[in-house]
Amino acid sequence: MTWDLGEWTDDTAMAIPILDELAAGNDVRTPESQGRIVRRWVEWHEGAKDVGIQTRAVLSRVKGQAAQRYGDIYKTPDAELAKISRDAAALVHHSRGHSGGNGSLMRTSPIAIGYLNDTQALVEAARAVSELTHLEEDAGDGCVIWCLAIRHAVVTGQLDVRIGLTALDPERRALWAGRIDHAETVRPSEIENNGWVVAALQASVSAIKRGQGLQDTLEEAVRAGYDTDTVAAITGQLSGAQWGASAVPAEWARALHGWPGVTGKYLVDKAEKLVP
Repeated sequence: MTWDLGEWTDDTAMAIPILDELAAGNDVRTPESQGRIVRRWVEWHEGAKDVGIQTRAVLSRVKGQAAQRYGDIYKTPDAELAKISRDAAALVHHSRGHSGGNGSLMRTSPIAIGYLNDTQALVEAARAVSELTHLEEDAGDGCVIWCLAIRHAVVTGQLDVRIGLTALDPERRALWAGRIDHAETVRPSEIENNGWVVAALQASVSAIKRGQGLQDTLEEAVRAGYDTDTVAAITGQLSGAQWGASAVPAEWARALHGWPGVTGKYLVDKAEKLVP
């Protein structure tokens, strides 16, 4: 499987339906909005060059269940499609004993921008959208931590990867504080299994800790290896919020394109609708 120069992968592709829902003024905490997101994910995954293992298992089951009950995903009511997705995520989680892949963290950033003025809604939305495909608590925690850090960077101009820890229960807060502390002491390439949400977040924290500016930070992330596009996407969510769109090299911005047949300008235009 080959990618064109500047073509985004599944990370950005899965974020776009979330971004579109928010830019349309919809609340992604509602089942109706979540169902519309899931429908577009199913459409995307059928022709995608690469889909995460957990995500593919869930979306394939969603397609099958929707066809069995309603004929296809288009005849399935929005709220019902969200329920089917949650049920599929639970089934996959329990059949495998885990669902802590990085596939929900990689797509979470639009939620941070969509709820800049309501942190409680942000927390609820981040976890709810994560659970459409990833039931494991680590996945939801990671999305909450990252979205709150992105929001903080946008609103204050300051970087604080720990700002979101306050939204977790005390036991989970202490666990994640230790994970972040460790990440800041090692290089991204020293963190193994970055397909796991915890390791992916740690690798991103490590890259941000070491990088000098947006471009250098993203290069640090890419050098992590293994699931490198996802680590770079996660890193770019927060580092981009810290440094701003003007820090993106012009040649990178010009080359950006991907599913569903749009360019980087599309993402900018949609994101600008969300910023007060």
